[in-house]
Amino acid sequence: MTEPRGPVDSSRVPRFAGPATFARLPRLDEVDRADVAVVGVPFDTGVSYRPGARFGPSAVREASRLLRPYHPGLDVSPFATQQVADAGDIACNPFNINEAVETIEEAASTLAADGTRLVTIGGDHTIALPLLRAAARIHGPVALLHFDAHLDTWDTYFGAEYTHGTPFRRAVEEGILDTEALSHVGTRGPLYAKKDLEDDRRMGFGVVTSADVMRRGVDEVVDALRQRIGERPLYVSIDIDVLDPAHAPGTGTPEAGGLTSRELLEILRGLAGANLVGADVVEVAPAYDHAEITSVAASHVAYDLVSLLALNEKS
Repeated sequence: MTEPRGPVDSSRVPRFAGPATFARLPRLDEVDRADVAVVGVPFDTGVSYRPGARFGPSAVREASRLLRPYHPGLDVSPFATQQVADAGDIACNPFNINEAVETIEEAASTLAADGTRLVTIGGDHTIALPLLRAAARIHGPVALLHFDAHLDTWDTYFGAEYTHGTPFRRAVEEGILDTEALSHVGTRGPLYAKKDLEDDRRMGFGVVTSADVMRRGVDEVVDALRQRIGERPLYVSIDIDVLDPAHAPGTGTPEAGGLTSRELLEILRGLAGANLVGADVVEVAPAYDHAEITSVAASHVAYDLVSLLALNEKS
């Protein structure tokens, strides 16, 4: 087997020099195949408040220059045990949401057709629906672990069925989620009505609020999530607004009282050994960021997801 091609050596080329691929990894067209592809989807037509997440993929790639090849928290070198490559961006129609959703689904399905697993950088949360469709084509209905300040199970906005607030209702309706294993983590803030929670519960979602994480602690939360997920194929979808605005100001719909970046990363690390089949990190809007706080957090989240996939590769 060919040795995986890793990041550019920072002892030879300074981190601030050269192309800004994710973690300075090779492009997909520079390797024979990839076990994991990091792909951007610069689409934010589905947002309901601040636009700008279309610039998220490039900001996260730029912030990822400082990532290093060994993950001490998980004791894994994610770029040495698997071939990871940057697949560039999926270009989709910024004026037609329905067409964009179809384009993303087809592009993701093509990338994953040979067994490549995807870690996707958004873009707004609308993109989770076509990514879940692509994952379900391969694995059947998947378990979902959804990190977000919001439920994203609303029905429509202004009559539109496909927005960043509706992807998981559509996914349940389409039968691409395993409704025995659905969890929100980090939700908080005001809702339109109590019915939002009642509808969400009927769809099969369990909810771990940001206050629950604070009161129960990371270890107890991880244990509960792992019991719910079991051995099922797992898709993880992370809206960066799950973090408190102090940790992620650069996002479209910020809510006070969120997780710390440390809590989010530790929960993810608690998923080591789970049957992770794909993931996304969305809603980074760099125009509202300060000193790359949000994009740095998102780059580390994506790195942890790649590292979890590396643990699967080793096992």
